[in-house]
Amino acid sequence: MEQESEKLRKQLQSQEKLASLGMLSAGIAHEIQNPLNFVINFSKMSDKLLDDLVEIVDDNKDNIDEADREDVEDIVNDLKANMQKIVEHGERAISIIQGILQVSRGKDNEYIPSDVCRIVKEYVWLSYHAMRANYKGFNISIHETYQENIPLIMVVPQDISRAVLNLMNNACYAVWKKSQELSDNSYVPAITVEVKTKDNNLYIIIGDNGEGMSDEVKNRLFENFFTTKPLGQGTGLGMSITREIVEVKHGGQLSFETHQGEGTRFTILIPIRTT
Repeated sequence: MEQESEKLRKQLQSQEKLASLGMLSAGIAHEIQNPLNFVINFSKMSDKLLDDLVEIVDDNKDNIDEADREDVEDIVNDLKANMQKIVEHGERAISIIQGILQVSRGKDNEYIPSDVCRIVKEYVWLSYHAMRANYKGFNISIHETYQENIPLIMVVPQDISRAVLNLMNNACYAVWKKSQELSDNSYVPAITVEVKTKDNNLYIIIGDNGEGMSDEVKNRLFENFFTTKPLGQGTGLGMSITREIVEVKHGGQLSFETHQGEGTRFTILIPIRTT
């Protein structure tokens, strides 16, 4: 009983630490968003100034050597391409930050027309980069398939992102742990991600070729505070929260297939609502 109480106490401490980290992340995200907006806006302004420069060069082309004029055109084209890349990646960063803020500030049960493919892609890669930051030498192959032209779907976006993050974190940990246990280089850790629709249902599928689950893990997977990770690395709440998000809040189904030593595949099924 004392051991169980101590384990529960440490898990609750870990959960509280994660909650504090979430608040800190939201504050950092908000502060980063402002300078990013400046970067994007000044890049767009610089692009317009380059257009003005091109007009000046054209107006004075008779006074400029042809070779010099070609050099100017090449430089302007390179600068415009660079500006476009700055804007593109800046807007990508803004999109990620807005997702983080949405998770931290989103209202419970607030259904919003959402681009689910974008949400899944963003949080798949957030999980990957977080894993790389925390586990030295972590590297995997991620194979993504996103169905085109999926309409905006009514979901609670911060909840869907949380579910994807939980599944992706577990998949990353499973392939990392397997790679640590194997002594040869024949194992190539890989995760597959697929988003598609069928029969008016949305499917989000995340699979890995990690260590798979034992019978005990399968039976206890959705228990609160049950985790296979070392103490301090997992709260044991991720899968129960994910099932509640999918089945209770979105009226869907969360299922999995697993083979010990071969890997696991989770499937989120959510009935499509567009209004």
